[in-house]
Amino acid sequence: MAVMHSFRFPLILGAFLIACTGPLAAQTQSGETKPPAAEQITPEQQAAREAQRRSVEEFVEASKLPGTAGLPECVWTGRRIAALLWRDDIDTARRHLDLYERFGCPTEHLKLAFRCLVRQGNIDPKTQERLGGRVQQCWVNPDYVAAPAQQ
Repeated sequence: MAVMHSFRFPLILGAFLIACTGPLAAQTQSGETKPPAAEQITPEQQAAREAQRRSVEEFVEASKLPGTAGLPECVWTGRRIAALLWRDDIDTARRHLDLYERFGCPTEHLKLAFRCLVRQGNIDPKTQERLGGRVQQCWVNPDYVAAPAQQ
């Protein structure tokens, strides 16, 4: 029996040391690992983030319009209707117009924005200007008149 007691103490002491040093070892191992490298952003992801930022800015800019013309649902549907009318897609524009009116959006503002769009003339394919940008400009400021193109 005395022999059993002499083995018991070192075994208990060893188990106690292992139990105490286990969490310490885990902490030092996680500290030694390198932190993950900085997130690598692909050009596509960067472009998507930039487009999202621009979209948010456009809605914030349009929210300053008087009445309901600045509501996000009015801005979203109104810009699409104007672009569809520009592309001569009258049937689809008419279906969107029903939705636009159902939201309680002002049809007068849509008329003014489309009038502004028509006054600007055709988009020169050699320029960087896009239809969406022109529609946004006319939606925010229906009285906008573009500077005449220089020859």
